[in-house]
Amino acid sequence: MTESPSENCCADRAPDSRAIAARLAALSHPARIEILKHLSASRSCCCREVVDHLDLAQSTVSQHLKILVEAGLVRFEPDRQRSRYAVDHAALAGVSASLHELVSSCSPNR
Repeated sequence: MTESPSENCCADRAPDSRAIAARLAALSHPARIEILKHLSASRSCCCREVVDHLDLAQSTVSQHLKILVEAGLVRFEPDRQRSRYAVDHAALAGVSASLHELVSSCSPNR
């Protein structure tokens, strides 16, 4: 079976595309966007502070934080009895750059 030109040209980019897609998927829920906004407003927060801000159940916030951490968009730091969470600004900047690159590559004026 032969590969089509479009499959062949993108084969070396698949892992990067998957990583970008995973980060975009983590950003695809409104609660996670709000969590990122809240975390960005402070140096770091514990889950309870996010719960109080968003008026969501602790288990719901924990699950959203887990998704953001797994995507590499939020850093997790154990801090005695309360874990601390902080935005990974470099990772978010990478998402922004990847989106800009994608839009530019799909532009008819390139």
